Amino acid sequence: MSTLYNGIEGVHRMNEIWMFALVALMIVMVPGVDSLLVLKNTLSYGKKAGVFTMIGIVLALVIWTTLAVLGLATIIAKSVVIFLAIKYLGAAYLIYLGIQAWRSKAQNMQLQTVAEPEPGGGRFSNKSFNCLTQGLTTDLLNPKTLLLYVTLMPQFIEPSHSVNMQLIVLATVLIMIAVVWLGIVVFIITIIRKWFLQERIQVIFNKLTAVVLVGIGVKLATEKIS
Repeated sequence: MSTLYNGIEGVHRMNEIWMFALVALMIVMVPGVDSLLVLKNTLSYGKKAGVFTMIGIVLALVIWTTLAVLGLATIIAKSVVIFLAIKYLGAAYLIYLGIQAWRSKAQNMQLQTVAEPEPGGGRFSNKSFNCLTQGLTTDLLNPKTLLLYVTLMPQFIEPSHSVNMQLIVLATVLIMIAVVWLGIVVFIITIIRKWFLQERIQVIFNKLTAVVLVGIGVKLATEKIS
């Protein structure tokens, strides 16, 4: 309990937790892969698909938080081989998703909606699992998420207090902001989804999504991240 108190107190004494929350909010709200994936899957398969995509993203953040607490995130960031592997695998995965989106044909979205589980059933559909996997994989293979933990968060941590507990506090703030923002995206897109039932709109959206995903993948592979 004292460790938890010291960790939280350390962040408060810096008087910068609200500043971090503001920075995290801007990072989360800036259009990027996370928002795009949630938007794409919600439009294509319904609210549940968007929620599972968001769950995958949150799980990735939890994994990165765990790695950061264990000190492994810093090791990964300092290892050129591992860092570049994450970078290029992430870029390749985004390009793959882009190609899949480009090849997607207009569909009956009402039939494609991820169904709710049967009463008493604990299993979820393959589409739900695919959406969760997309969110999880893209964030785990995003070097910018890694750098957020090893370069941005340390700037808001007071070394004289429990570093790991402060890291957990800041990561929790980040995750809560991500959940709220992506939840808003799911809510809004679910409301306007009926407009996308038109075949022509679906085709345009698939192509635009493909171009954006491939563009982000190419940029990630070619830009210098430090």
